[in-house]
Amino acid sequence: MTACINWKSSRNIPPNCTCKCKSSTLSLHRLQGFHLFLFCSLSLSLSLSLLQVRMEVAALSLLLLLNCLDSGSAKVSLTVTPERSQFFKFDHFSVSCEEEEQTTKWSVMKMTEDREVHQYPSSCSIIAAFPTTDTGQYWCKTGLGETSDPVNITVTVSLCLSHSAGSVILESPVHPVMEGEDVTLSCRSKITPDYDPSADFYKDGLHIGMSATGNLTLYSVSRSDEGLYKCNRSEISPESWLVVRAPPAGQDTPAFQLPLVRHLVVGTPYLLSTIILGLIYRDRVKAQHASKARRMSNDVIIEIAA
Repeated sequence: MTACINWKSSRNIPPNCTCKCKSSTLSLHRLQGFHLFLFCSLSLSLSLSLLQVRMEVAALSLLLLLNCLDSGSAKVSLTVTPERSQFFKFDHFSVSCEEEEQTTKWSVMKMTEDREVHQYPSSCSIIAAFPTTDTGQYWCKTGLGETSDPVNITVTVSLCLSHSAGSVILESPVHPVMEGEDVTLSCRSKITPDYDPSADFYKDGLHIGMSATGNLTLYSVSRSDEGLYKCNRSEISPESWLVVRAPPAGQDTPAFQLPLVRHLVVGTPYLLSTIILGLIYRDRVKAQHASKARRMSNDVIIEIAA
């Protein structure tokens, strides 16, 4: 480099001196640029890793918060098919545990009228219901002791040849209903002809109405409608307890949307990290192409000058 400068100061400049000087300077600049590019890439990768860790920590914190807010609600519900609480003798019905996220192993529990407790898998099918063995309280339970809301099921004696006890049932909601909903009660009989479906309905022993169709609708129920109901269609049915609950106060997000919110909270940081990495990779490829084009242009200029 010094010899080149001294030659430049004299009048007899050796041939190709300027080209050698430019080439050396250009090589030095390339090396410095490569080191700077490598340093910036490492710094950017480290910053991106720290950003991703922070986003994941924030996502986990939000997930824990949502789980705390949702911990008071039942994660599983007992489903009865057909959906009623009274059945005739030898009727078929099934009981199963329905969970929103299918992450826990549940069992169907049954306590009969003589206080005997039986355990079944998460789905239990009763082929021929019998009063003494299938009447009782049903609920779902895990090995950790978590339980669902209980459901009371009654199996009556059904004799189609005579007007004996157990030939009439009341069809009513199995699970609690919310205030403001409409509830329909139906009176079914095994012995009364279908052309005469009229029935009387009672609440807590008091007559509340008569229906020519055998159905009675309670409009916009409130807590005052909660109680024991039965019907009379040439015979009185067993009683069923109707539970009316107030809607949860201040709960703006429906329960079925909470799992979706949790998945979005957890997945969003990973999606954003993927997008950022894609953009960085695209810009890096563009920078490499531009650097390669500049190097080719400089080589052409050097060759021309030579």
